[in-house]
Amino acid sequence: MAALLIQNGRVIDPASGRDGVADVLLEDGRVAAVGAGLSRLGAEVFDASGLVVAPGFIDMHVHLREPGIEHAETIESGSRAAAAGGYTSICAMPNTIPVNDSATVTNYIVERARRSAVVNVFPIGAITKNSAGEELAAIGSMIAAGVVAISDDGKPVMNARVMRRAMEFARSFDLPVIYHCEDLHLSAGGDMHEGLESTRLGLRGIPASSEDVMVARDILLAQATGARFHVAHLSTRNAVAMVAYARRQGLPVSCEATPHHFALTDRDMAPYDSNYKMKPPLREGADTTAVIEGIVSGVIDAIATDHAPHPGSEKMQEFERCPFGIIGLETALGLALERLVHSGRIGLGRLVELFTTGPARILRLERGTLGVGAPGDVTIFGTDFEWTYDVNQSFSKSRNTPFHGAKFRGGPVATVVGGAVVWRREG
Repeated sequence: MAALLIQNGRVIDPASGRDGVADVLLEDGRVAAVGAGLSRLGAEVFDASGLVVAPGFIDMHVHLREPGIEHAETIESGSRAAAAGGYTSICAMPNTIPVNDSATVTNYIVERARRSAVVNVFPIGAITKNSAGEELAAIGSMIAAGVVAISDDGKPVMNARVMRRAMEFARSFDLPVIYHCEDLHLSAGGDMHEGLESTRLGLRGIPASSEDVMVARDILLAQATGARFHVAHLSTRNAVAMVAYARRQGLPVSCEATPHHFALTDRDMAPYDSNYKMKPPLREGADTTAVIEGIVSGVIDAIATDHAPHPGSEKMQEFERCPFGIIGLETALGLALERLVHSGRIGLGRLVELFTTGPARILRLERGTLGVGAPGDVTIFGTDFEWTYDVNQSFSKSRNTPFHGAKFRGGPVATVVGGAVVWRREG
């Protein structure tokens, strides 16, 4: 494998505390050296002058839809969308057909990713068989096959006893339990956040309490079991406050926020536009502000996209009938720069941490750093160039996004996986 020398970029590596202009040399798929004035005879040279050079970004919450729903996304197409978003590693949620609840399905995903993905793909296994919430899945064999966490994302485990058993089992393996916190009885029939806007539009609401009560329940279960509990796509002010409280008590609780939950509120919704329908739904302004404050304060550990592709034949229906979810891999960095960095809420170092060391720490991945010997995964991005997102040029097979036509300042420029450039911005 040819060496790659990335020169003159601003290297930001939160894991080592590095932030300054330097060169990064990648050899044999790993970081060989970081410093000033590096050279390597025969190396491919990438001039990163004026750009940020960071450890490869990690998205710990992605729906790749394969196996079984390949008309919406495949491991290959999803990985290409990830590369175009600056991601070098993504974690595949288990709600496929069949559900990833056994070593057989896990092995299939691992092998398909090895053959067709342009980025690293780490499977997440189901908590329960068929994600039905009744009987634990074959967690031990899935761990042996390569899962890095367990989750019934999209189908929350309503039975607290089953959830406690899952946490006890996961604790014995030091495996994080990633949970979609939603009380299905409280949210039943809802299509958007319950509030003034849902009343104005005549749509049934999903109350914030449907998320809050489950966050509270599972923090208590994490306290009882000692399990590592991770709140997926946190979206309410009370959820942020409860995670902050749990952390102050020393509990092993972590959480993620999505770009759409810190970039949009329910007032930003185009009326009855299915591209704005996701779960958790877009909340009201006070919740969005709380999520941003959680990012600023350090309560929120990671930014994750919850990339959820759906084909137009399914998504472009009446608002009440269409599925929840939007795609987000290619717009995440642009939104984070716009809403968090350019607004002055956080610095670039904190931004990189949210995309790298945060998810790597939660999942115990030996990535998210540019330390010598680390995997040669690098994200190169700019902070000032202007670009417009055209979903019709997306690498994803689906087009369900509210950000089509959005103008951004800054975004990914190149993505390097295992020492090789797998995507590079044209022009």
